[in-house]
Amino acid sequence: MYKILQKYFGYTSFYPLQEEIIKEVQRQRDTFVLMPTGGGKSLCYQLPAILFDSLTVVISPLIALMKDQVDGLLANGVPATFINSSLSYKEINVRRRSLSKNEIKILYIAPERLVMPEFLQFLQGLKVSLFAIDESHCISEWGHDFRPEYRQLKLLKDRFPGAPIMALTATATPVVQEDIITQLKLSDCKVFKASFNRGNLYYQIKLKDEPYHQILQYLEGRKNDSGIIYCQSRKTVESLAASLQTAGYRALPYHAGLSAEVRTESQEQFIHENVEIMVATIAFGMGIDKPNVRYVIHYDLPKSIEGYSQETGRAGRDGLKSDCILFFSYADRVKIEYFIEQKKDENERQVAYKQLRELVNYCESNVCRRKLLLDYFGERFDEPNCGSCDVCLEPKERFDGTIATQKILSCVYRIGERFGINYVIDVLQGSKKNKKVLQNRHDMVRTYGVGKEYSKSQWQSFIRELIQLGYLRQEGDKYPVLKLNKKSWEVLLRTERVFLAKAEEPHYIPPSETGEVYNRALFELLRSLRKTLADQEAVPPYVIFHDTSLKEMSTYYPRNLQDFRRINGVGERKSDKYGDVFLKEIIGYCKQYNIAPKQAIHKRRELPKKQMKSSTVQETLALHKQRLTINEIAQKRGLALSTIVSHLEKLILDGEDVSLDNIVDREKQERIRRSLKELGVKVLSPVKEKLGNDYSYGEIRLVRAKMMCEAK
Repeated sequence: MYKILQKYFGYTSFYPLQEEIIKEVQRQRDTFVLMPTGGGKSLCYQLPAILFDSLTVVISPLIALMKDQVDGLLANGVPATFINSSLSYKEINVRRRSLSKNEIKILYIAPERLVMPEFLQFLQGLKVSLFAIDESHCISEWGHDFRPEYRQLKLLKDRFPGAPIMALTATATPVVQEDIITQLKLSDCKVFKASFNRGNLYYQIKLKDEPYHQILQYLEGRKNDSGIIYCQSRKTVESLAASLQTAGYRALPYHAGLSAEVRTESQEQFIHENVEIMVATIAFGMGIDKPNVRYVIHYDLPKSIEGYSQETGRAGRDGLKSDCILFFSYADRVKIEYFIEQKKDENERQVAYKQLRELVNYCESNVCRRKLLLDYFGERFDEPNCGSCDVCLEPKERFDGTIATQKILSCVYRIGERFGINYVIDVLQGSKKNKKVLQNRHDMVRTYGVGKEYSKSQWQSFIRELIQLGYLRQEGDKYPVLKLNKKSWEVLLRTERVFLAKAEEPHYIPPSETGEVYNRALFELLRSLRKTLADQEAVPPYVIFHDTSLKEMSTYYPRNLQDFRRINGVGERKSDKYGDVFLKEIIGYCKQYNIAPKQAIHKRRELPKKQMKSSTVQETLALHKQRLTINEIAQKRGLALSTIVSHLEKLILDGEDVSLDNIVDREKQERIRRSLKELGVKVLSPVKEKLGNDYSYGEIRLVRAKMMCEAK
């Protein structure tokens, strides 16, 4: 297994779960694989296919993805092919003959072709070792991308009883998982769920305010980076792509209104790096296996968290730092509600409203974006600070919101738990404009007018946070009403305090830089060489080498084939085919600039979570090591004090040697430690209240980080 991994794929270690999945497949057992985009799903069936004597059939709904996967396998020396509607009758016959002679290890086909009686009969005449069903969530009506043709795949168990089935997907809720297993009749199926935590992705919600100029501001200095900008309408796609072209960016539009030929050509231009930006509706992306997409921007609100997760998952598939930015506005929400109302099926409408509410809650949340995404897919994330989302990098100050919470909960109770957020706020603020409040005689309840100290938007923020914290629940989809629960009564009976985020407009935090230490000039030279070779071979550049491989070459400067083979992603076939030409470029560059090779590297694939610290954080560390105070660092860097605290907190949690003695007086450190031990480390507001105004939240956070590191 490890020899094949190194020989064909150029790695010496697996991503989490890959080895266990491959061993299960070798035992001829059915498997269900839930793995995020970029988590290494394809290797789970590609590697055992090489080990098996006979054929592995991969069922995929995407013609473009089939070609990409086959190109990549052929480049690695693995005999693979696809059969789909893009081929002529003659080409299909040639490939069928190769299959009959057992010359092919992996065959990619679409579900529609598999169930054609004639093709099914042909396939039954071959020996099949494994069926791998990619995008298997398409089989479930509960999924976000249901495709009726997938339903017919249940015949595999009857027609090929000896061949195990592997169902793979990057996005499936627990309900969808169960449905997939049932529909495919997977017997005694082992379920593998990789972590959905994409540590290299930075999540940010940005209030939508002149979004075109906001995008231009972001793209400054990123002209060579590949990115996708998702829009809701075809009209927006066309106008934004045209505006970006006028501004000097290589951008193309992509939507279902364009002809199939134009869409295919645009996709090829993007994959082959002839353009950097695709401005698209959600029609784009399912067949994209491009690993170096550095950013995904949602110009408009997506339709669901599942869709958002899949779309943002197209960023950073190579494990390098990438940005996911969503522009949020209430106008977009209203637009989606309008489209939902056009649906004729009542059940469809209810599901769509539920999905929209979950997405809006995500956008408006004061809770870590990563935690909410992982919670949605049934995965716990208990880290106090993920270090890579806008909420964690610029946390809002919290206050004792127990009284405000009691007012909200009491109001919900007194009006019978029958109304939504805005109605409750109207009662709290003593609205005389809401006729319904007066008609229902809710101007007579005790909580009428008791909430005039906060604005409507502040009350909205508090209520949404209480829902996320579990002190309130919502029922209903189109017009959700607020309901109390057990936790609500714990607050109402004055046995529990609640700490809420101060409801202020969040500051804009520019997405963090990668802070990578490779030679950028050499990387661009190697990227240009890769593009030339890719054009000659008519394959996407990443089929030659991924950016991760080029960056390693630009870091370690290999001078011979032995060192070149130590680069991650360089297998035997690629070393033999491309080694000399890449080494010539590297050696020539090193001679020109008198660069010595670095110490030989150990070929080991880093796990996605091990990301390099951003350069902005490293800059803070360098100034800290010069024994500057936090105030001095903030002043020197022109950043907010809270941002510098966040940097130092992240450095401490990452195991860096950060001394607090120059930041927090030792006596204060001891007192903070005692208070944290007494009151707990989860919520800092009670600790701050106990310690008094002489202690800042920043000091408490840094001491807490030290304590957490010592406890590991």
